[in-house]
Amino acid sequence: MKMAARPELQAPPEIFYDEAEARKYTSSSRIIEIQANLSERALELLALSDDGVPRLLLDIGCGSGLSGETLSGNGHHWIGLDISQAMLNVALEREIEGDLLLGDMGQGLGLRPGVIDGAISISAVQWLCNADKSSHEPRLRLKAFFGSLYRCLARGAKAVLQVYPENLSQRQLIVSSAMRAGFAGGMVVDFPHSSKSRKEYLVLTCGPPSLSAAALPKAKGEGESCSDDDSSGDEEAQVVSVSDRHRPKKRQKLNKKVKGREWVLRKKEQMRRKGNIIPPDTKYTGRKRKARF
Repeated sequence: MKMAARPELQAPPEIFYDEAEARKYTSSSRIIEIQANLSERALELLALSDDGVPRLLLDIGCGSGLSGETLSGNGHHWIGLDISQAMLNVALEREIEGDLLLGDMGQGLGLRPGVIDGAISISAVQWLCNADKSSHEPRLRLKAFFGSLYRCLARGAKAVLQVYPENLSQRQLIVSSAMRAGFAGGMVVDFPHSSKSRKEYLVLTCGPPSLSAAALPKAKGEGESCSDDDSSGDEEAQVVSVSDRHRPKKRQKLNKKVKGREWVLRKKEQMRRKGNIIPPDTKYTGRKRKARF
């Protein structure tokens, strides 16, 4: 049986989720169960203090409020952002408890700095990897999104973004964009070897290195971790760290060696994996310049 095409490959979200699709999505018992499970897991990874104090959370790509119901059910206040007016209309009809905003996360979130205690997103951020309009540049849209997300979060707060990247390149683009915005954290993959149960969560911490030093949460299905600098290229890696940028300067100095051709090629390849545009390798790459012309 032929599988249906991914929604983000069919049309922009504000067009794909029209009135008919929004109601169909919200009335599906299967979708409701999946959204509840994903939201509960995202809230678990958010690791909020269990002190009984309600937090103000942000639900990015909130849709018709299915994920927001999980936040309300756990005693939190929340603000939902979505680009689909049809989805928000259904949310209003359902009288969900969160406050709703109509907006494009690829243009930034537009919230005051430091007011959000945590953020979740279910199946939304990968849409930013598509150029749905001639004015859309995925790298710039991801930069605007992660930059504004970093600014609106309180220092030390976390964001948990459940994503469905289409391929390894999209995954690396999303992770590297978060790292460049200042976040620490990484990708946690539950059940990495199951095509049906596999779920990816980008778990990010906002704040200085002292607040970001905690290890990533353990994924379900397996307990091993994989560094972001691992050159094996294994897509099944369960945890991909993006916190190397916060290593102590002393350790960075100890790692410095003679910068020959192999070192230059290795660094260029690392930059390519992070999504940077790097000139192609040639026979002159890494060649030592003469003292004079």
